[in-house]
Amino acid sequence: MNEAVLDASAILAVLFQEPGAEKLTDEILQNAVVSTVNLAEVHSKLVKMGHGPNDAWVDAHSLGATAEMYTSKHARIAGDLITSTKKYGLSLGDRSCLALAICLNAEVYTTEQSWRNLNVGVPIHVIR
Repeated sequence: MNEAVLDASAILAVLFQEPGAEKLTDEILQNAVVSTVNLAEVHSKLVKMGHGPNDAWVDAHSLGATAEMYTSKHARIAGDLITSTKKYGLSLGDRSCLALAICLNAEVYTTEQSWRNLNVGVPIHVIR
């Protein structure tokens, strides 16, 4: 199986055992990657919820997804996506996730319903 890019929302769904988390099988998670931008989102969300920073960092990594450094190529693609995704209200984190998937030609997993309508050249799986 090829790499699967996880959006912050997908990671949080697994961590909190939310609906749709079961769709992220062990096989998918074993091949998962996450942008360092999305890793920061997960970490920030956990800290905001009251987790200690060290525990939050450990939890953010607990799925075993490989953290992929955010590069200038990712930044360029994320910036380019602003026009085609504007009507969907995607954040920089969202576009960074998609940029990584585009660079890797990988599938993306998210809980974001608005992504169902995106056409950015890679398969997008909305898990709930």
